Amino acid sequence: MRHLLALDQGTSSSRSIVFDRDGHIVAVAQRELRQIFPRPGWVEHDPLEIWQDQLATARDVLAKAGLVAADIGAIGIANQRETTVLWNRRTGQPVHHAIVWQDRRSEDLCARLRAEGRADLIRDRTGLVVDAYFSGTKLRWLLDHVPGARAQAERGELAFGTVDSWLIWNLTGGRAHVTDVSNASRTMLFDIRTNRWDAELLELLEIPAGLLPEVRPSSGHFADTEPDRLGGSLPIGGVAGDQQAALFGQACFAAGMAKNTYGTGCFLLMHTGSSCETSRNGLVTTSAAQRTPTPSYAMEGSVFVGGAVVQWLRDGLQAIEGSGHVQALAETVPDAGGVMMVPAFTGLGAPYWNAEARGTLTGLTRGTTVAHIARAALESIAYQSAALLQAMSRDAVASGGRPVTELRVDGGACVNDLLMQFQADLLGVPVVRPIVTETTALGAAFLAGLAIGWYADEAEIAALWRADRTFVPTLARSRAEEAMARWEHAVRQAVAT
Repeated sequence: MRHLLALDQGTSSSRSIVFDRDGHIVAVAQRELRQIFPRPGWVEHDPLEIWQDQLATARDVLAKAGLVAADIGAIGIANQRETTVLWNRRTGQPVHHAIVWQDRRSEDLCARLRAEGRADLIRDRTGLVVDAYFSGTKLRWLLDHVPGARAQAERGELAFGTVDSWLIWNLTGGRAHVTDVSNASRTMLFDIRTNRWDAELLELLEIPAGLLPEVRPSSGHFADTEPDRLGGSLPIGGVAGDQQAALFGQACFAAGMAKNTYGTGCFLLMHTGSSCETSRNGLVTTSAAQRTPTPSYAMEGSVFVGGAVVQWLRDGLQAIEGSGHVQALAETVPDAGGVMMVPAFTGLGAPYWNAEARGTLTGLTRGTTVAHIARAALESIAYQSAALLQAMSRDAVASGGRPVTELRVDGGACVNDLLMQFQADLLGVPVVRPIVTETTALGAAFLAGLAIGWYADEAEIAALWRADRTFVPTLARSRAEEAMARWEHAVRQAVAT
């Protein structure tokens, strides 16, 4: 057994990656996931497609690597986090499409909770702001709107889970209904200080406790797979929400270390160790991936539309044939020509938290070309991430720490050199891209490796991390500040719509 298998179930695709014990990629298999948009602001996935595609990629990657189950030490799972699945315990069939983290349908309930003065209670227990982003109000919507769901739930016939729980349920033939602390911390139902489901919040949202999975540390023996799934029974040893998995895969184990993942959205996390800090600048506190029952934390800011803006250029605007073409198009112009894009297609996340904002393009002239729009779209990813890091640094200083001095990056869009250089220029700190950019899957694999004793501790894992390229700021700080001021002006216009 010389390899680890990571299942990386994301918003836009399901992937499986085989790693060797040194964290090198042996083989990758991937399938794009169908996106379902029933109404404006609603985003869904078919849970059966998630399961079938993820299983297919796991089988594909073993075949590509020339391996069998006996060659795999353990499985690690990383997943899109707040996406909500509700299924029948007896049949294993979902009662509705999965409601994706981007979905805004439960905003009315969130507004009511805020109006009733519940926001402080929820923030104190969960570390989260009251927002439709998180799973709790999505689950409440399903119970209220799927015919018969609430009655079934009260009879104990249904199970709720984020995507990790759904995959584990299917991998084990329904024997295990479990999750880890990092995923539980994204539900708005979990007390991150005690690492327990919160009875008062369950009552507030009218959610039967019998729906919920058992919560475990992120590294440990979760369950064994059914032998027919992958040709042999394998232990599931690591589970973490994708962003906490990426923080782990980036070896950000010490307080003050930060990473940004450029995926469908962008997710900036800074480890805060055992300190459960409360943000004064629009960020949330979340549970980090952890090996033991002792809590550890991270400060997080989430951008709802990051790499998804490139998908919009491809599929909506039809400006490019493939996502990989965007850098070449953007580089045909020296700058965005005054164009600013705020891709608030599903509202704005941190640090703004405005559900009503909508996407805007400003600064258009007769000289504007599709290349300028492509460049503005790429730059919007960096602007949003810079706003997050500035908020995070203010929080760090306010709590007696130091501003972030280096940003580790990963995710599909981090291979775009133009974007990474612009990011460094805006931030004024080095942006470091590792050799292995699949750090979400790598973090899940490392957690699984720890569970079976392949690594002694985090220090051994940190020694395996290697930088590929460091992007050093070249823009004068005064010009970077002017650029961020233009961005904030554009955000105010998006909010005004």
